[in-house]
Amino acid sequence: MIVKSTRKITSTVSCTVEDQEEVLYTCPANCRAEMSLLFFSNANGNTTVDVNWYRQNGTEHIHIVGGKNMVGGEFVQFSDGVIVFETGDYMTIMASGNATPHIDALGTVEEMFVPVG
Repeated sequence: MIVKSTRKITSTVSCTVEDQEEVLYTCPANCRAEMSLLFFSNANGNTTVDVNWYRQNGTEHIHIVGGKNMVGGEFVQFSDGVIVFETGDYMTIMASGNATPHIDALGTVEEMFVPVG
């Protein structure tokens, strides 16, 4: 029997409502995850982008990107490091400064199953 205890997935989200935080990725129960790629692009006008990583309790967070001003067609890619998520940790992205934003984002993670007990 072959047991596969990891999987790689790419999670995507589009931000099309100004000042609304969208969840890009949430680490599931009984898992630890490593994000190796974070990519987002601006498809519509001048827009400000914020990316936050929240710990499971929802109050502690890190500003991965804070107030990045982007013109139409610009993109940002982080792929030279790894962010380690614990169960319940999540990452959000938000577009502001544009009444009709269109920010597309993707994150690639490897989820590792952590057995209970």
